[in-house]
Amino acid sequence: MKSSEKQVIIDSLTEQIKKYNHFYLADITGLNAEGTSELRRRCFKQEIKLVVVKNTLLRKALEKSGKDASGLYDILKGNTSVMFSDAGNGPAKLIKEFKKVHKPTLLKGAFVEEAVYIGDDQLDALLTVKSKNELVADLVALLQSPMKTVLSQLQSGGTILHGVLKTLEEKKNN
Repeated sequence: MKSSEKQVIIDSLTEQIKKYNHFYLADITGLNAEGTSELRRRCFKQEIKLVVVKNTLLRKALEKSGKDASGLYDILKGNTSVMFSDAGNGPAKLIKEFKKVHKPTLLKGAFVEEAVYIGDDQLDALLTVKSKNELVADLVALLQSPMKTVLSQLQSGGTILHGVLKTLEEKKNN
């Protein structure tokens, strides 16, 4: 491969790394053609971009991206496939489901919400990772809860107060 071709690949990978806040590195060497096709179909359905890359080109793209993914450099050995996703736990769910049918699938590492995870044993931890939007939604719900309680109590208190005033008015008229 010519160095100009390599540079195009590095630039393309760098743009994808910058675009996506989450990417997983997987080893799918044990899959046959049918298994690989099935994985690609599942990735497509879940809007996960799957790219098979050379480790040296991926490392150069990681260095060039400006993201601190240096913890992943040591696992860039053997065959590496990169799964890019907008959802932090999307690829983890896909890998977990896929491993039930295709045992050789192996999570090498992941970069999720600016944190590095190394090893297949981190898969369960990655399943519980929430995206930034999910965390914001949880925070908004927590902040709204006391406000809703106060409003509810004020509304019910108004009904009671109205009832008392009406009773007093009726008593005055009698």
